[in-house]
Amino acid sequence: MKAISLLGSTGSIGTQTLDIGAQNPDKFRIVGLAAGSNVELLAQQVRQFQPQIVAICETEKLAELQAAIADVSPQPILLAGEAGVVEVAQFSEADVVVTGIVGCAGLLPTIAAIKAGKDIALANKETLIAGGPVVLPLIQQYGIKLLPADSEHSAIFQCLQGVPEGGLRRILLTASGGAFRDLPVEKLAQVTVADALKHPNWTMGRKITIDSATLMNKGLEVIEAHYLFGVDYDRIDIVIHPQSIIHSLIELEDTSVLAQLGWADMRLPLLYALSYPERISTNWEPLDLVKVGSLTFREPDHQKYPCMQLAYAAGRAGGCMPAVLNAANEQVVALFLAEKIRFLDIPRLIEQVCDRYHSQNRSTPSLEDILAADQWARQEVLSASQSLTMVAS
Repeated sequence: MKAISLLGSTGSIGTQTLDIGAQNPDKFRIVGLAAGSNVELLAQQVRQFQPQIVAICETEKLAELQAAIADVSPQPILLAGEAGVVEVAQFSEADVVVTGIVGCAGLLPTIAAIKAGKDIALANKETLIAGGPVVLPLIQQYGIKLLPADSEHSAIFQCLQGVPEGGLRRILLTASGGAFRDLPVEKLAQVTVADALKHPNWTMGRKITIDSATLMNKGLEVIEAHYLFGVDYDRIDIVIHPQSIIHSLIELEDTSVLAQLGWADMRLPLLYALSYPERISTNWEPLDLVKVGSLTFREPDHQKYPCMQLAYAAGRAGGCMPAVLNAANEQVVALFLAEKIRFLDIPRLIEQVCDRYHSQNRSTPSLEDILAADQWARQEVLSASQSLTMVAS
């Protein structure tokens, strides 16, 4: 039985991880939970799974959480703030840490978990995108397993099982195309937040759904794949696959192509990351190719999705530039979700901030350099956005 600490327990990744835990009580037990601000849901999770340690990131919500679980026995260790999340990440009883925190906020807890010798089920892209130059040496130093728990990188990881060293030629990341995949590019100037949040295939958090609409999510996945699998950017391609049945593919040196298929269900990659190298039987609906009917593919429209090329450029620049790109994107998406900028302002602001940082980039950054670049980029976005026309609420 594996003991799990779960970071981001009230989010999409967190609730699906707990669903896996509830369905497999003989395989997994939840020893730690960390959440952002949803006291009501976190309290329900504490009652159901009885973890030993619990943290809520918003410090002002700690008293409310204490009151909500006052009758729970035994009482878990209760903590608050970023330091509390780090304590959950490095909790001594945990074997595996699931990193479901959205954004760069997941970087420091993940590093703490690695240093504590915990295996990582990685659902937080930013850990490698922003922190790759620091995180990869730590993985080697502490000898832990870093297992991808998002659908695309899990698919690649699964396809690579049994492939000999040197056998991989190319990675093909599939993309749904997001909310606007069938919308003419000239109509993007008028789209709203509500429009962008209507993902055709997946149910995800608000931030990642906007990233899917811009295809920045796929650009960030290119950077993550580079770090995870050691593949050059010239050998990582993106293909639009509207059905989201093939979760990604690899091409081998002999031109064979391997793919991993399944319904659009995040529980499958999460389960594999938690159970690896085992395969656990489930009662989930099997894939029915006759029901699917057809699988289609097309090249992404670079005019519609400029964020893709921004991500490739940042990845190739290396150093702190992926951290700048990621932080700028997080800040810009937050502004868009708050209806303070327009959809097409997202790539414009990101490009502007990356261009400004270019001369400051360092090829071998420290963690302090990465965190400083992250904060710089967020502030630059806020400064640059002041000149833009505000969107009416």
